[in-house]
Amino acid sequence: MAHTEILLLEKVDNLGSEGDVVRVRSGYARNFLLPRSKAVPLNQANKKRLDSLKIARAAREADELQNAQDVASKISDLSIAIAVKTGAGGKLFGSVTAQQIIEKIAEKGFSLDKRHFTNFSPIKTLGQNTVSLNLFKDVTAELNVEVVSENPIEVEE
Repeated sequence: MAHTEILLLEKVDNLGSEGDVVRVRSGYARNFLLPRSKAVPLNQANKKRLDSLKIARAAREADELQNAQDVASKISDLSIAIAVKTGAGGKLFGSVTAQQIIEKIAEKGFSLDKRHFTNFSPIKTLGQNTVSLNLFKDVTAELNVEVVSENPIEVEE
C-alpha cells in the first residue's frame, strides 16, 4: 500500500496533534485529512510552518493542563449521591455505570465523558465508593460517589 507523509494542522484523534509529521495511507490523506484542512502534504514550504504549529500546540496544551488542574481540584472536593432501586437485603438491581455518574456530575456543572474514567468497573454495592478520573496526561482526580437506596431496605428472614 502507498503511504504519504503529511503535516497535521490540528489535533486528530488516534493520529497526532498539530505540528506532528505522520505517515498515513495515501487514500486517508487524500480523501479525509486534506479536504477537511486537517493536514497539508509535507514539502519544503510546509516544513517552515512546523515551528509556528509547535508553538500553538504548546500554548493549547498548557491551557488544557491548567483547565484540567482546576477541574480536578473542584471535583476532588465534590461528592455525589446516586439513588438506586434495591431488593431484599439491600441488593442492587443492576449497577451504577459511568454514564449515570457523568449525568450527576453534569448537574453540578462539569462536563466529562467516558474516556476520563480509568479502570472503572460498574458499582454493585451500596455505600461510599471512590472513582478515579484521568482528566489530562498527568492530572487525576478522585470523586466520591455514594450509592443509596431509593426504597427502605428490608431485612431477609
